[in-house]
Amino acid sequence: MQTEDFSFRLIQWYEQNKRSLPWRNIQNPYHIWLSEVILQQTRVSQGLPYYLRFVEAFPTVADMARAEEKDVLRLWQGLGYYSRARNMHQSSKMVMDKFGGEFPNNYKEILTLKGVGSYTAAAIASFAFNEAVAVVDGNVFRVLARIFGVEEDIASGKGQKIFNELANELLPKNQSAVYNQAIMEFGATHCKPAAPDCPTCIFRDNCFAFAHKKQNVLPIKIKKLKIKYRNFTYLVFGYQQKIMMKMRGEGDIWQGLYDFVMLENLEKTQENEALKDKLQNTSLLAMQIGQEILPNLTVKGVSQTYKHVLTHQQITAQFIYLQIDSPELAAQILAENSLALYTPNEVNELPKPILIVNYLKTL
Repeated sequence: MQTEDFSFRLIQWYEQNKRSLPWRNIQNPYHIWLSEVILQQTRVSQGLPYYLRFVEAFPTVADMARAEEKDVLRLWQGLGYYSRARNMHQSSKMVMDKFGGEFPNNYKEILTLKGVGSYTAAAIASFAFNEAVAVVDGNVFRVLARIFGVEEDIASGKGQKIFNELANELLPKNQSAVYNQAIMEFGATHCKPAAPDCPTCIFRDNCFAFAHKKQNVLPIKIKKLKIKYRNFTYLVFGYQQKIMMKMRGEGDIWQGLYDFVMLENLEKTQENEALKDKLQNTSLLAMQIGQEILPNLTVKGVSQTYKHVLTHQQITAQFIYLQIDSPELAAQILAENSLALYTPNEVNELPKPILIVNYLKTL
C-alpha cells in the first residue's frame, strides 16, 4: 500500500468517525498537554471528567504553576501514577520560569519539560503547532503492526526504531495534526486490542494481520512486568472526632499523598479477635507508637482486607482503628510518627491514594 493512500484513507475515515472531544479542534498547547497526560492513565470516558475539572481549576498554565502541589494531587486522585501529576505541576513552573509563561512551540523544547516524553511532545507539537513529527503510542503500535505486518517486539530498541521510522514515513508533512489524531483514534475505536472491527475496516484488503489471522498476536510485546507483592497493616489513630494522618515522603509509592501509620508485612491472623490480641502484644506496634498499649488506647475496629493493584505492585491492606483517650498519649503519637490531626472535612480535602479513600468511606 502506498504511503499517500494510507494517510488519505485514514484521514478520510477520521473526518467521518471521530468522537467529539473538548481537546480537539483547539490549538491551546496547555489544554492539549493536560488531555494527553490524563489519557496516558485511563480511557477517554474516565479521563474526560478529570480533564474538565483541571481546566476549571487551572484554566491556564500560570494557574497551574501558582497552585500548591497538594491541590494538584487532590484533583488527580484516583488516576494513579501520581508522579505524572507532580511532573505536570513542575513543568508548569518551568513554562513560567524558563519560557516566560509561553508554552514552548516546538517538539525539541517541549521535550525539555519535566516528565514529557517523545510521544507527549510529538502530540503537543503536532496538534497545537502542526509540526511534522509522528506520534507513536500504544494505538499507533497496534495499527502499524497489524496493517504492515511489523513483527518486531515493540519494547525492544530495534522495534522502537522500526516503528518510529515507519510512523514518520507515513506522516503527511502538511497534515500532521489531523493525521496523528486519526491514527490514534483509529486504534482506540476501530483497531482495538481485543475484537477489532475487521469486517468493516477500510484497510481489510491490505491488512497483514487480517490476511494471516494474527490480530490477537500483533503487536508483539515480549517484556514481562515483574510484580511485587506487599502486605500493609494501617494503624488509624482517632482522637476527639479527628483522625491522625501524615504525608508520604520520597522513595516509595504515593509520594506527597496522605495516609496513616503503616506497618508492612505484619503477620496477620484470619480472625479479627486473634488479630486484636496479637496487636496488643506486638513489640512492632509498641516501637511504632513509642510505648506499650495502654488502657487509654483502644482497638475500635478492624477492617476487611483490601486488595489494590498497581502496575508493578499488588497490595493487600487491612486497617485497624485505634481510639486514643489520653491527650498526653495523643501528643506523643503525633510527635513520634510525624502525624497531624484532621477533621473529616479536612481529610476529604487531602490528596489520598484510592486505597485510603475506599477505607474512609466505611467510617
